[in-house]
Amino acid sequence: MGDHDVITNTDENVFRAFMQAILNDIRAMEVMLAHDMFADTEPTMGAEQELFILDSNYAPTTKALDILERIADDRFTTEIALFNLEANLTPRRLTGNCFRALEAELEEVLEIARQKAQQIDTDIVMVGILPTLNKNHLGLSSLTPAPRYKLLNNILTKSRGGDFQVAIRGLDEMHMSHDNVLLESATNSFQLHLQVGPAEFTTLYNTAQLVAATVMAAATNSPMLMGKRLWHETRIALFQHAVDERSEVRQQRGHRSRVDFGSDWVKDSIVELYKEDLAEYRGLLTKPLTENSLELAQAGQVPELSAMRLHSGTIWRWNRACYGVKDGRAHLRIEARFLPAGPTLTDEVANAAFFMGLMHAVPEAYGDIRQHLSFDDARANFFNAAQVGLKAQFNWLDGQTIPATQLILTELLPLAYKGLEKLGVDEADRRHYLGIIEARTR
Repeated sequence: MGDHDVITNTDENVFRAFMQAILNDIRAMEVMLAHDMFADTEPTMGAEQELFILDSNYAPTTKALDILERIADDRFTTEIALFNLEANLTPRRLTGNCFRALEAELEEVLEIARQKAQQIDTDIVMVGILPTLNKNHLGLSSLTPAPRYKLLNNILTKSRGGDFQVAIRGLDEMHMSHDNVLLESATNSFQLHLQVGPAEFTTLYNTAQLVAATVMAAATNSPMLMGKRLWHETRIALFQHAVDERSEVRQQRGHRSRVDFGSDWVKDSIVELYKEDLAEYRGLLTKPLTENSLELAQAGQVPELSAMRLHSGTIWRWNRACYGVKDGRAHLRIEARFLPAGPTLTDEVANAAFFMGLMHAVPEAYGDIRQHLSFDDARANFFNAAQVGLKAQFNWLDGQTIPATQLILTELLPLAYKGLEKLGVDEADRRHYLGIIEARTR
């Protein structure tokens, strides 16, 4: 849920100064791009694992802080609800046995969490939406006591001007209202990070937007919400409702939700996305400002761009652009947020292998995808996949219409294999993990 160093009491002057700081950060990034101030990068993968905490009746229980106190491992952190945990996995180069190593670390962190949870008669599960969760679990007593979470809840609720509304139609229908943002905590994901160079960002971000639908179609894991059979990946619909602070008037005027697939292909650079964030979405949080990022960048130094990053952290694109600094060196990442947690560690790693393989083969195979598919079709494919999974029919390149299963089996799995081969991923791993996707699809 992002940066926790936030200011709890602000006025309009503070917000105006902070919005100016975001603009400064964007200008600083433009300077950094123009002067090649980003670290040389090899394809590198990171991941975040979200987890539910269960009681003896398999219902969510608010024991996150008790478990974290016992874990004492800085890979683990809180999420917005006290019945969630998050583990941040070690970044690793995309080569060799990287996927086996990822699965081994996932096994390690899951075992650590389970052992500590069982000491207080609780347990851990990975799933996109917990089937035993109900509305009674989503009161403010379940909110993690951190200033960021409380502020987000208060600001989003006030901006909304009333309860958050959920309307989802699948095999069943769900219509409900809720008075806080904890609906978001009902969704658990397995988030992938791909570190990329500035020159390749545009191509790879657009590739992520293209392939998200097909990867998700083969990975859906959230068909149930509070006893209702809804979308194959109900997380997508639920998360969009859960933090939608738009009033009815703002929705009617076409204001975009903070949970969004995007509005168009990226044309030139990552800066477009940050400019769009600033133009489309008002600031929700502020933090102490400790640098003049533009002056630092102009002097050849690497700024934190903390205002821009805080603002971006309150906009939940399904593929999100990320800026980071490690050991004094700046880097860029693409964060894929659309995949569900679970059902098994091996399934999650297979999804990661499929996604990463496509990311490194599709650009060479398809060229500039903006010339072959409209963005509206890419967005429609994404929501179609979320609704019906492998039953989806996709509008594909150059006017094709193709079933998801046929597209995956005949075209995309061979491409993913080539992409992993290009990266130097071990042949046994390529066959193992992509074989899971093939068997699942068949």
